[in-house]
Amino acid sequence: MRLLPFRIKIGDGLIVLNILNLFLIASIFFLPSNILRFILGVPFVLFSPGYTLMAVLFPRRVGMGNIERLTLSFGISIAIVSLIGLLLNYTPWGIRLESIIVSVSSLILVMSFISWLRRRRLFEEERFTVSFNMTLVNRAGGFKSRIINVILILCILSLLGTIGYVITTITSDQEYTEFYLRSEDNEIYPMVLNEGEEGSVIVGIINNEHEKVSYRVEIEINGINNNQPRIALLEQSEKWEQEISFIPEMIGANQSIEFVLYKNEEIEPYLEPLRLWFDVRE
Repeated sequence: MRLLPFRIKIGDGLIVLNILNLFLIASIFFLPSNILRFILGVPFVLFSPGYTLMAVLFPRRVGMGNIERLTLSFGISIAIVSLIGLLLNYTPWGIRLESIIVSVSSLILVMSFISWLRRRRLFEEERFTVSFNMTLVNRAGGFKSRIINVILILCILSLLGTIGYVITTITSDQEYTEFYLRSEDNEIYPMVLNEGEEGSVIVGIINNEHEKVSYRVEIEINGINNNQPRIALLEQSEKWEQEISFIPEMIGANQSIEFVLYKNEEIEPYLEPLRLWFDVRE
């Protein structure tokens, strides 16, 4: 049996990571299947950010072993993604799939470019390079060796398939709708109105159902329907807000205006109604 050794060199691997990121973005926005996006998403979150940062800090072959580089890449990636999520939480975009993808992809791309600039200043033999030393069994080898190679390939494929199945089964996006009330000046409720004064409140809906949804909001003042439903047809992650104005017809305390949300053509309320209390003075 003859063994044919050969080596695969892919540079620092950053080009490969960025190509995989492009495939991930394409799978999220253009492909309906979740399996591919999860398989590409795991290294995107748990490996790529830390690896690109390590490539910037340690562009040389010496100074950092392969095991240390690999281990730190996982640990730093978790820290970086957690920090990005914390920062996004205080921005208008919030922690959403699109904002995470754009933020992490931009970071990987910028770190890759900085690493490329640093590598240009080094001699080729000094640069860190990812390489694989492999051996192939020549056809002149025995039948038993070929069987072993086939078994190893099947084991690797089975492992990848199991990981993809587990990720797809356990990590699924929750389907829900955000339904809320807010005021323009963030005044404290219950509001106090004078007789004949107009009150107003902003009603908001955010669709996180992963499909296009038709919403209907019906309004009841002191238990009486005003027969003017508000309709909103929203795509995934789309937001709808509308200011609702009303003039109470009676004087008194502890009056209420209630907002009832319906989904598609359902006749039962989709969520618990939102109730706003107000007082009306002479």
